[in-house]
Amino acid sequence: MTSPRPLLSPSPRTPISTEIPVQSWSFNFNSLNSNTGLLNSGIPGQATPSSNFNLRMERKGSKREGPTNEVNLGLGEPGSIHPSLSHSGSRRQGHYSDVSDNLFQGYNSRPSSISAFEISRQSSEHLSQKTEQGFPKRYGSRGTDSDALGGSQREISDENSRLIFINDPDRTNDKYEFAGNQIRTSKYTVFTFLPRNLFEQFHRVAYIYFLLLIILNQLPWLQVFGRASSFLPLAFVLLVTAVKDGYEDWRRHRSDRTENNRRAEILQDGSFQPKEWKKIRVGEVVKISTNDTLPCDIVLLGSSDSSGVAYIQTINLDGESNLKTRYAKQETLLRMPEREPISGTIRCEEPNRNIYGFNAYMEFEGKRISLGPSNIILRGCELKNTAWVIGVVVYAGQETKVMLNNSGAPSKRSRLESHMNRETIYLSLFLLIICAVVGLGMGLWLGRHKDQLSTLPYFRKRYFKGSENKDYNYYSIGAEVVIAMLSAVIIFQIMIPISLYISMELVRLGQAYFMIRDKKMYDSVSKSKFQCRALNINEDLGQVKYVFSDKTGTLTENKMEFRDASVFGRNYSTSKTLTEYNYQNSSLQNEEKEITTGVNVGETWKAKMEVRVDPRLVQLLQKDNVTQETRFAHDYFLALAACNTVVPIITEGSVGVKLVEYQGESPDEQALVYAAAAYGYTLIERTSGYIVIDVHGKRKRLDVLGLHEFDSDRKRMSVIVQCPDNTLKLLVKGADSSMLGIIDKSLNVDLGTDVEGSSTDLMSSTERHLHEYASQGLRTLVIGARDLSVEEYEDWHHRYEEANNALTGRARKLRLTATRIECRLNLLGGTGIEDRLQQGVPETIETLRRAGIKVWVLTGDKQETAISIGVSCKLLTPSMQQIIINGKSKPACQKLLADAKAMYGITKAERKKSSPQRRKEIDNVTGDNIQSSNMSGAKLSENMPQVVEERKHMPLALIIDGTSLVYILESDLEEELFDLATKCAVVLCCRVAPMQKAGIVALIKNRTYDMTLAIGDGANDVSMIQMADVGVGISGQEGRQAVMASDFAMGQFRFLERLLLVHGHWNYNRMGYMILYNFYRNAVYVMMLFWYVLYTAFTATTAINEWSGNLYSIIYTSLPTIIAGILDKDLSDNTLIRYPKLYACGHREESYNIHLFWLTMLDTLWQSLVLVYVPYLAYRHSTMDIYSIGSLWTIAVVLLVNLTLAMDILSWISLTHFVVWGSIIATWICLIILDAIQPLTNYGTIFHIITWGSYWLNLLLITCLALLPRFVAKIIKQRFWPSDIQIAREIEITRSSASSAVELSQITGSAAS
Repeated sequence: MTSPRPLLSPSPRTPISTEIPVQSWSFNFNSLNSNTGLLNSGIPGQATPSSNFNLRMERKGSKREGPTNEVNLGLGEPGSIHPSLSHSGSRRQGHYSDVSDNLFQGYNSRPSSISAFEISRQSSEHLSQKTEQGFPKRYGSRGTDSDALGGSQREISDENSRLIFINDPDRTNDKYEFAGNQIRTSKYTVFTFLPRNLFEQFHRVAYIYFLLLIILNQLPWLQVFGRASSFLPLAFVLLVTAVKDGYEDWRRHRSDRTENNRRAEILQDGSFQPKEWKKIRVGEVVKISTNDTLPCDIVLLGSSDSSGVAYIQTINLDGESNLKTRYAKQETLLRMPEREPISGTIRCEEPNRNIYGFNAYMEFEGKRISLGPSNIILRGCELKNTAWVIGVVVYAGQETKVMLNNSGAPSKRSRLESHMNRETIYLSLFLLIICAVVGLGMGLWLGRHKDQLSTLPYFRKRYFKGSENKDYNYYSIGAEVVIAMLSAVIIFQIMIPISLYISMELVRLGQAYFMIRDKKMYDSVSKSKFQCRALNINEDLGQVKYVFSDKTGTLTENKMEFRDASVFGRNYSTSKTLTEYNYQNSSLQNEEKEITTGVNVGETWKAKMEVRVDPRLVQLLQKDNVTQETRFAHDYFLALAACNTVVPIITEGSVGVKLVEYQGESPDEQALVYAAAAYGYTLIERTSGYIVIDVHGKRKRLDVLGLHEFDSDRKRMSVIVQCPDNTLKLLVKGADSSMLGIIDKSLNVDLGTDVEGSSTDLMSSTERHLHEYASQGLRTLVIGARDLSVEEYEDWHHRYEEANNALTGRARKLRLTATRIECRLNLLGGTGIEDRLQQGVPETIETLRRAGIKVWVLTGDKQETAISIGVSCKLLTPSMQQIIINGKSKPACQKLLADAKAMYGITKAERKKSSPQRRKEIDNVTGDNIQSSNMSGAKLSENMPQVVEERKHMPLALIIDGTSLVYILESDLEEELFDLATKCAVVLCCRVAPMQKAGIVALIKNRTYDMTLAIGDGANDVSMIQMADVGVGISGQEGRQAVMASDFAMGQFRFLERLLLVHGHWNYNRMGYMILYNFYRNAVYVMMLFWYVLYTAFTATTAINEWSGNLYSIIYTSLPTIIAGILDKDLSDNTLIRYPKLYACGHREESYNIHLFWLTMLDTLWQSLVLVYVPYLAYRHSTMDIYSIGSLWTIAVVLLVNLTLAMDILSWISLTHFVVWGSIIATWICLIILDAIQPLTNYGTIFHIITWGSYWLNLLLITCLALLPRFVAKIIKQRFWPSDIQIAREIEITRSSASSAVELSQITGSAAS
């Protein structure tokens, strides 16, 4: 979990010794009467006098510090622009309609303790005097800690903190030697590689099993194979894995060396001198230049910006590419360590993983100064748009926050691998049984022939050689039984296929390669390829039953476009057809905008982004006569341009043209600022102390006195500005749920009557427009403002000082300070921003539904917006029965759930079962529209049997909000929700927090065997992605947190269709068959050896050469199954997309289940009997020796298992032919080589037996008889009980339109059942 973003951070007033480089400019701010409470804004050409102020002021000959052509990219003391990640993980700042369901809504109706009064002439004069002298401080939007993880709720004790002496590393590290700055991401060293790597590999129980068998084989009385050859299979697997791990770690070592040997400037002997990163110590003062990377975590002491602002990029930390701000404290920002010594102490919390929280205080020059997240820059960040910064090292090396967070996502294991372990246990039990049979048989045989043991040719107790006459190592019948059992375990050890593990890894690697190279999953817009970040769950993609999707940025583009505006109770929409209106200052029709900019008269400015405008609103803003409506419109767009943290970036375009681009973390804010610019309110400069807005060609400077950034509790943002006429204004924007409660109802404006003759007012009209916007799927915001008196401002200033300097509960106190000022607002209007659906989203959702996959959408948007998006993306159909759960308490939620279940006859849902055919899913289609929130028990009791019967099988859509989930999740109501939700075709969760998203996924994952997949693009989706069986990240507009936490990543939601229906289907079928085939391949070999042991007096005698036995699973038969697992295709991708119901074979576990396993074992038993008894019957009366029969069996079993594979391969290509037939040929070559080695016991055998005609006849007979049952069974099944896959293959082969229609109906019917 991450901590919430703090609200406020101190912002020193920028020394304004100079003025904006404008030769002459005037501001005409018209103050309204007291019943409106509107903020005063400039209207070109108007100079209405005010009773309070002289509204015209001149600033001439002024200039700024620094070059006049330099554009300061600073934010108006608002704090950093990093994601708004709360402990509940709200999406990010500015996404006002996409936030979590925090219940804190501000002071909606409480009486304010701040007296409301108008600014008198005296207060105005006092404010003017204050302005000239400068307010003591400017205030930003960031607190210094967080409620959850920042440590703000506790004192920093000596036991749980560290004391750092600034610029005194020796004294800092004197008592406790803090970690150095050398990092190490590698796992091994030269000395630890072998033992640690082996230790990690032997975490697999199968490896321990084989190691024990090798140890047993080394014992003299148990030696079955040669001591050297018995090591070969396990050693090969260990070597391949060790080489892979070693190469990966060597790359880490190389990266670590490069990183540790980089240099940074450290304050030494009164000057900054270069020093290697690995030698930096805690307490040293570091200087970082622009575009450099931070070598450690530092507390900011100063920067090249006079206000102490630094801009950083955290792309290496959290994937975000947008600029964020950090601040130095006023007390230290003017100190130059090179010229005057700097000293002091910092007491901070112990190193922790919370990158969004920092709790500390600094004692400097007798003052105790609080420090928070806005004052620390973490290792890995890059300094941008700032010449230099100076800071003191507080965490170094492995103790930096980025290194403490250097851990991967939770490990996941595929469903097939879990089943494989189950079957491995079955095979182990079977192995023990046949070994017990061998041991028991040995005991019975010894007891029967105990008087003949000295002379029997098969088992001689006496040793006769020359004059020697002694006994072999013979102990007793009991001991011989045990030895026989252990010997049998060694002989039959490959019953557990060790080669299967490495085969699975290679197959998954090959599957990932082809998924990554799939051009149909390449996003040309973001230039992002498909990423396979987890190689161990490829096959799970073929069994997904539930898809949990975020909305914003996942289903939508997260590229906001300003669509509708509600101003003064009137609706203005850019979605309507535009008239041929030529507005010179509009940047929307991609026309150039002429602005008078100081000395460079006639400069041409051109916005990079085009925005459409409503001509009626443009005409309203251009009216010369000043009315209440025009003032509302001007204040409305002034608020859009000023109330944000967007950074304007000016770049040179063509000759004489400057391009204006807005960079902000939130796409919502960017859209609003672009819209304001389109209507003539262009934000052209932002510094830490003021902003400059061009209003229809005239520049206006607004001093920023305070800015409260958006947070998930308040759900709004506000800025306090000082206008050119010295008035103070509070501009606020936020979600309607938090804004409408703080609007001053007494200031409501009567708008007369509407078209229907009904009376209407500003409040009701705006609320109606917001509802219409939400119903269209638009994201809504409410805009408000009010004037502030000097007393109100100073009261806020005082409260902020107390809250900001608090050492405990700082975030809560800062939040309360913000809500005290954000009250009694005047309503200006609302906005509607369109977040358009991504390409192919409706078609993808419809296809997934046809495939039997349930799609649930979990979003932070309001209910109306979510429902509208659900309809537009075909998630909700018009006739679908909607059950809406909006409970405000646990009893209310319990009643709503019970009523809904009773209305539709829903009983207790089935939980986890062991059977693969565990339940038949009913795909919901359409229905009527009804709200369960309106249902009552009395109505349900009437005609209940008839109602239940009619509605029992209706398709349902459950819509539930985050408030209800607060009472339902982690309570006894979870079971009720599970029963209802699993019977619904669609579940739409609104206003949910990130942890609630994870809770919804866990609701299904922990109660069913159904595979879950979560897909999202933002940091608030990480918990959901990691909770699901399969996590997919979208490379979108919100950084890469979701991608970094995911198992797979792609650029568009529509690629999910191909990922699941094509690659998921292929991967599941391939891997399922490969596991079964490996079990079959090894079991048939073991059973062949077992039948032979029965004819050797139950001794550990094998007819097959030990080298051939070891090469059987490595060379003779391994490559064909690997290639088939990577390349075999039962159906083409076009067929799988065309018939989505084919995906249901994964739900039914058709490719791998317990029934198939036992059928395979039954076939294995038959084939092993044929392998042994056909040659036995052919040669039982001959003099054929053991080595000859062993050579025959070696070729026969390799030929048989490869032909079995060939019978099942569905897509033959040249490489498949090469490996299948090449493996058989390779077996012959190996036998020839082994039989040509004279010291081996089977020397020359193969050269002798290949001359026999009976040898070749036996091979033919074995192959035909062994494969006959499988061949007949396949024909009968395909003829009388064809599967969907077989029907679809016939469609592909025949390409007959008539038959295809018939077969398609069969596919549909079969899959539905």
